[in-house]
Amino acid sequence: MKKTTNRPALIPKMYCNLFGHDYQVSKRVTYHVKEYTCSHCKKELTTDSNGNLIELTPKFREINSILERIYNSRTERLKRKSIASSIC
Repeated sequence: MKKTTNRPALIPKMYCNLFGHDYQVSKRVTYHVKEYTCSHCKKELTTDSNGNLIELTPKFREINSILERIYNSRTERLKRKSIASSIC
């Protein structure tokens, strides 16, 4: 019977405790709202309404998905409008 240990999960957490997180943009929701993930411990953050980094909870994940959908539909509508006005 093989023993399991928590060493693989412990090493990234120790690294982040010693040197700090290494956040990388994992998703661009809009041009000013992004989701970040630590490359070592996989902690997820997002920006709030004031531009501060906060933990990505299910509530904020849902808010970001709705915001992304609205943003994409708006930018698509503006692209179509600008193409239509350039043709005329």
